[in-house]
Amino acid sequence: MRGTTEMATRRRVTRREWMRRLGWMAALWLGGVFTLAAVAYVIRVLMQALGMR
Repeated sequence: MRGTTEMATRRRVTRREWMRRLGWMAALWLGGVFTLAAVAYVIRVLMQALGMR
């Protein structure tokens, strides 16, 4: 069970802060997707250069 002082010090997260956090999450996710796509493209180019496709 949590103490009353710990619960009293917790603050409510504002809508603006949630949007900021969601924006960061989306940016990191998109960054990962684009990085994976770039790596796949490089592998594809290397395979074509080596005559594997």
